[in-house]
Amino acid sequence: MLELQPRPSVSSHYDELYDAAGLPRAHYAALSATLSEFALGEILGRVGSINTTLLQRGVTFTVYAESSGTERIFPFDVIPRILTGAEWAHIERGVQQRVRALNAFVYDVYHAERILRDGPISRELVYSSKNYCREMIDVDVQRDVYIHVSGIDLIRDASGEFLVLEDNCRTPSGISYVLENRDVLKRGFADLFRGYAVSPVDDYPSRLLDVLHFAAPRGIMQPNVVVLTPGIYNSAYFEHALLARRMGAELVEGRDLLVVDNVVYLRTTRGLARVDVIYRRIDDDFLDPLYFAPNSGLGVTGLMNAYRAGNVSLANAIGSGVADDKAIYRHVPDMIRFYLGEEPVLSNVPTFDCTNDLERRHVLANLDKLVVKNANASGGYGMLMGPFAGAAERAEFADLIEANPRDFIAQPMIELSSSPTLINGTLASRRVDLRPFALYGRDVDVPPAALTRVALKEGSLVVNSSQGGGCKDTWVLGV
Repeated sequence: MLELQPRPSVSSHYDELYDAAGLPRAHYAALSATLSEFALGEILGRVGSINTTLLQRGVTFTVYAESSGTERIFPFDVIPRILTGAEWAHIERGVQQRVRALNAFVYDVYHAERILRDGPISRELVYSSKNYCREMIDVDVQRDVYIHVSGIDLIRDASGEFLVLEDNCRTPSGISYVLENRDVLKRGFADLFRGYAVSPVDDYPSRLLDVLHFAAPRGIMQPNVVVLTPGIYNSAYFEHALLARRMGAELVEGRDLLVVDNVVYLRTTRGLARVDVIYRRIDDDFLDPLYFAPNSGLGVTGLMNAYRAGNVSLANAIGSGVADDKAIYRHVPDMIRFYLGEEPVLSNVPTFDCTNDLERRHVLANLDKLVVKNANASGGYGMLMGPFAGAAERAEFADLIEANPRDFIAQPMIELSSSPTLINGTLASRRVDLRPFALYGRDVDVPPAALTRVALKEGSLVVNSSQGGGCKDTWVLGV
């Protein structure tokens, strides 16, 4: 029989399963009872069937850092991560607040620049961001919404408080794993759901489509929506195809579109069809070779002109990536106070600014205790985990910080919360984070469809798939 093991008497982190007294939390009781009914062989057999299904469906990701064998199944752990309705309500309020403030910030930096003139953020910080797009200055987007889709990464500290680790406001990925995880778990382990009222996730594509329709140019009653993908070799291509299929939208590449008289059209077998909304999964630099990277073959020539003319909407808006910059992240609580007049519901992880002489000296003197991140990297790349790094690696990062302090931030090591995870046939404690997704249309919608990533390596705090992480189904109760 598979049983949840007793919690250690002393723990340096928050345990999702056990409370401070070492007893299972109430919302895990039914799951614990159900798991105890299974023989290990049966569980492993079902896990094998699920992995086969995921392979057949093409639920994979790409590790760009490797020269061969880069296409992999995203490891899926069948033990779900459970959030109570009260926990989710707190997360939902915090994410909604944060996305409203981030959207107001993006609008502001391309228009009046109030926060740069009267607030705590300097022009130098924004203008030096690699994601700041000067071509968007004074460009009005439909309904002033820039960040239609976002993923806000959360972690739990030792007290159990949810903290924001980073904001993903350009082309956040991962929702396809949420949808597939739930489907294969219900098919392979329907027993686990016994005794639980788990909020559904399968309406996410329809909620996304509602947001995309709302983003359409004014006067368009039945907008034609397409999903723009870089193509089959992109790490998230499976997600692009899944969302397009479930929304009933065309999946297109740049070569399928053309611009005539500042209007975007899709080439079809029946002739040209006007396109009103593009859910783009391509970064700004590759969207239009006339304005951005001239050698890009992924985008559409003339797209920026059509966009500036208001004849097509893009989700997310060009230039929204300035809100992604990790060097700007530390100011999001200031944005909330400045634009909304509210105190943040969700706190940031304490962050050191390497452009500040005093803070940079502190970082350089404590590299063995801190996590250093490249402000423009993602996926777990460009990061120093100080307590686990060798002297040579820390020295290398010290030189990088000294040479380009704007490119780095540093944070204290946060002990991520742990969740029970099936490892080699036994249940072990592994660290997790959480990515809720927000959809900004008439209001900010936070569907109860969140991605839990898990660090599968013992002792690891890095949950990214590119660094050996996996994922779990996330259950939100009572919503």
